[in-house]
Amino acid sequence: MTLRTLILALGLALPLAAPAAENPAVVKSMEEYMDFTEYGSSIIWPEQIPAEDWKKVFVIDARDAAQYAREHIPGAVNIEWRQAIARRGEIPKDRTVVYYCNTGSLSAQAVFALRLLGWDNVKVLQDGLEGWKKKGGFKANELASKPAGH
Repeated sequence: MTLRTLILALGLALPLAAPAAENPAVVKSMEEYMDFTEYGSSIIWPEQIPAEDWKKVFVIDARDAAQYAREHIPGAVNIEWRQAIARRGEIPKDRTVVYYCNTGSLSAQAVFALRLLGWDNVKVLQDGLEGWKKKGGFKANELASKPAGH
């Protein structure tokens, strides 16, 4: 059993009727996860993904269905950030998953929750859809003026 699995099991084994701020086991589990994880492990910049690699990435749009219908990264599926846990069975664990919203804040919440549940392969697209477009979309890696890896 990994440390993360043990932390999650302990946190979920106790009743969750009280808000997390008042449930010491949940707070401890989250603190231990945040101490354990590395900041850069859960984010990815558009310029870190070469154009040919986008075909291998499972891309999720965290915004609502109306925003997704108006515009989204081609190939992305729509799993609204609030549905990330309920629909986690649709999210692969065997390849890179990039979750995005407009700027990165809503997708970060979904990624945090999924990472607590063991999806180590899920990353937030830093700066979201807007940043992806400004940096050249699928060509962001090619157009980058400096090496990726901020």
